[in-house]
Amino acid sequence: MNKQDEQDERTKEVFGGDYEPDFDKAVAAFFEHLSQHLKLPCEVTGIEDFQWEEPYVFGGWDKSEYEQLKKTQPSYTDRYELLKIEQDDRSGWIMCGEDDIAARVRRISDGKKFVLGLSEIKATDKKSTNYQIIDDYAVWFVNAR
Repeated sequence: MNKQDEQDERTKEVFGGDYEPDFDKAVAAFFEHLSQHLKLPCEVTGIEDFQWEEPYVFGGWDKSEYEQLKKTQPSYTDRYELLKIEQDDRSGWIMCGEDDIAARVRRISDGKKFVLGLSEIKATDKKSTNYQIIDDYAVWFVNAR
């Protein structure tokens, strides 16, 4: 069985077998699964540039301005402690708004707290169970939207 098939099997287990509920029920099922299995706090980072960073990373916008903004805004290059996940919390930092599971994080370098989208982050320890279950959620979420 290849990696994608294994991930599909784990996702089916979250949904109770072969049945995949509608999107909102599926997110709720993942939330329950994550709530039961995540070991918090855990260290996370961004999967790729956050939405606000894109013009700086790819668009050639002012690098010094980008470095200044990174002091007060979350960056995909930062390391965070994932403190808690919530279904109903929202922030301007979550790219997919109310659809995503909210991840309450604290930036390790300065202690600033943010609410990010869980589908936009990954655990830094690739050997941990946290890495696998957050990755399973992120892959499912991006493909289901």
